[in-house]
Amino acid sequence: LAAGWGSRVTTAWATSPGGCMLVQGIADCTGRWLSSVPGNLQGDTEELLLDDNTIQVLGNASLLSYHRLRHLSLPKNQLELIEPGTFLRSQGLHMLSLADNLLFTNYSLTAAALSALPALKALNLDGNRLTEDMVSVLIWNLSSLESLSVARNIIMRLDSSVFTNLTQLLELNLEKNYIFEIDQAFEGLQKLQRLNLAYNYLPCIVEFGLTQLRVLNVSNNVIEWFLALESDDLFELEVLDLSHNHLLFFPLLPRQSKLHSLLLKDNKISFYQRLPNGTSLADVTVQFLLIDGNSTSVTTVSLWDEVCHSNLSSLRLLDMSQNQVWYLPEEFLAQMPSLTHLKLNQNCLETFHLMEGDPLAMLMELDLSQNRLVELGVEVGAKDILPNLQLFNLSANRLRALPPAVFTYTRKITTVDLSHNQVDLCPHPAVMSKAETPPCVDIRGVETLTHLSLASCGLQGLGGQPFQGTPLMHLDLSNNHQILSGDLRWLQDIAQTLQVLSLRNTSLSSTVVDFSALSSLVCLDLSGNSLTVFPTSLGGLKLQSLDLRDNSLPALPADVAQTPLAKSLQEIYLSQNPYNCCTLGWWDALQWVEGLHVPDRQEVTCSYASHTWSLRMLPEPIVQSCRWQMANQVLLYLVLALPTCLTLLVAFVVVFLTFKQKLLKMVKSRCGMSGPY
Repeated sequence: LAAGWGSRVTTAWATSPGGCMLVQGIADCTGRWLSSVPGNLQGDTEELLLDDNTIQVLGNASLLSYHRLRHLSLPKNQLELIEPGTFLRSQGLHMLSLADNLLFTNYSLTAAALSALPALKALNLDGNRLTEDMVSVLIWNLSSLESLSVARNIIMRLDSSVFTNLTQLLELNLEKNYIFEIDQAFEGLQKLQRLNLAYNYLPCIVEFGLTQLRVLNVSNNVIEWFLALESDDLFELEVLDLSHNHLLFFPLLPRQSKLHSLLLKDNKISFYQRLPNGTSLADVTVQFLLIDGNSTSVTTVSLWDEVCHSNLSSLRLLDMSQNQVWYLPEEFLAQMPSLTHLKLNQNCLETFHLMEGDPLAMLMELDLSQNRLVELGVEVGAKDILPNLQLFNLSANRLRALPPAVFTYTRKITTVDLSHNQVDLCPHPAVMSKAETPPCVDIRGVETLTHLSLASCGLQGLGGQPFQGTPLMHLDLSNNHQILSGDLRWLQDIAQTLQVLSLRNTSLSSTVVDFSALSSLVCLDLSGNSLTVFPTSLGGLKLQSLDLRDNSLPALPADVAQTPLAKSLQEIYLSQNPYNCCTLGWWDALQWVEGLHVPDRQEVTCSYASHTWSLRMLPEPIVQSCRWQMANQVLLYLVLALPTCLTLLVAFVVVFLTFKQKLLKMVKSRCGMSGPY
C-alpha cells in the first residue's frame, strides 16, 4: 500500500486493539476473522479494508464512527444484509466493494441502504448469486455510478429496465454470467466507454450501434455473427475482442470507427468466395430475420463479399490466429496501412505473398507459424519489403527455403523463428558452386538479427560460414541430431556475440565441442544429450545458467565449485542423470556456492545398489556404506600395491648383487681412479 505514497509517507504502520494495521487514514483489517466492523479505529479513517473476514451483517451503527469514509472494501465475507441506515453517516463514500458475499438473500433491504449513497462512483457486486432482477433493484437509485461490476453472478437476460438511471456509467463488467440475450440494455448508457461481456452464452451480435463505446470485450461466448449497424456515424470503438467464439466469417464492422485492436483468435473464420474445390460463393447472400416485439424486419447481407466496407486505416493489431483461413483476399491487408502486429498463426495458409510497396510497410511483428506454408512468395525485383519488421515467426510449416535475400530489405529484423521446417542454411559461396546449391535460407549479412531459432529443422553438419556478418545473441539448434557432426568452425563468426545457445537433444558427446571460444555465453542448454563426462571447456566460461538434465553423467568434477564457472553461475539444472551416490563430493561443494540455485533440486537422484535415491533424503546407512566402500577401496589398493613393491625391491637387490663387481668397475673407470680389489 505504501508504494503509491512515495515521500508523503511519514507515519509508520500502527496496530489497533483489534489487530488492524493503521496508517494515514487507511485501516487494513484483512483476514482478521472479524465478525463485525471494529469500532475502535481512528475517526478520520478514509479507507477501510475488511476483506476475507466473517462479517454477516452491516448494522445501522456499524459505520457511525467513520463519517469521513471514502473507500469501503468487504470482499470474501459472509455478508447477507446491509441495514437501510448503515450509510447515513457515510454520505461521502466513493468506492464500495461487496464481491463474493451472499447479498442475494436480503437484496431489497441492501438496496435501500445503497440508495443513501449519493456520491458513490464505483460498486463491485461480483459473485453474489444475483439475477438480473436483483441487480436492477440494487442499483436503481445509484445515478452517480461510473463503474459497476456484476461478474460471476447468474444473470441470464438483459433488457432496457436493468440499467435505468445509470446515466454517468463509464465502465460495466458482466463477464462470467449466463447471458444469452440482450435487448436494448445499453442504449440508455450514453457515457458508457468500456463493456465486458466475456464468458457468457451470446449466440450473435446484430445491429451493434453503441457509437460511444471505446472497448468491447465479448470473448469466450458462442457468437457466430457480428454485424454492426449500417450507418455512417463515427463509432468511438478502439478495441474489439471477439476471440474464442464461433465466428464463421470476418465481422461486419462499423463503416467509420477508431478501431486499433481487433482480436479474432480461436474462431472458425474463413473466406468463402474461392473454395479449395473450385466453387464460388461470391453471389450468395444471407437473410437475417429480426423480430422485435410485434415488428419484423429482414436484413440481407452478402457474407462472402471479400471487399471490406469498413475503414480500417487506424488498425494496428489484427489477431486472426487459430482460425480456418486458407487464403487472404486481394486487397484485404491493403485497407490496413497502419498495421504493426499481424497474427495469422494456426490457420491453413499454403502461400503468403510479399510485394514491393506492400501496405504492411509499418508491420513490426508477423506470425505465420503453424500453417501449411510451402512457399513464401516475393515479387521479382522487389527492394522494399517489410522495412520495419522486427519479429518474423515461420515455425511449424512445410518450408524448405526462403526467397533469396528476403531479409536484405528488412532493415530492423531482430528475431526469426524457422523451427520445425526442413530448411538448411546457405553455406559460404566457396563451399559449392551455384549449380550444386540446394534450397536453403541465407541469413548472412543480416546486421540486425540477434535471435534465431532453428530447432527441429533436420540440420546436419554445417559448412562454410552460415552466420557471417550476423551478430547473433540467441541461437536455438535443439533437436537437430546431426548438427554437431563434422567441423564446428561455422560457430566462429558468432563466438564473440553469442549469449544464449541451446544444443538440447543434439546427440552431443563429451569430446565433440570445445566451448572455450564462446566467451560471451551466459546461458547454455545441453540437456537431452549423451554426456558421460563434464566438458572441461565449460570451467573457464562465465555462464549464468547451465542445463545438464537428461544426460549420462555419473558425477561432476570434484573441483567444479572452485572454477570461474561456479563464481558466475546463478542456476544449474542437474536432474535425470545417473549420479553415483558414493561420489557426491561435488554436490556437497555446490551447496556452499553463494547465489547458486538448483531449480530441479527435488528431482536430482543418484544410484546405489541398483536403486535410485533422492539426494535430498539420502539414507544414512547408504552414506555410511559409501564411506566403508571408499575405505575398503583404499585398503584394497594398498594390498594390491604392497606385493608389487616387495617384488620390485627383491628384484633390484638380486640384480645388484649379481652385477656388483661389474658395476663397481664401471663406476671406477668413469671416475678415472684405480685400486686393488
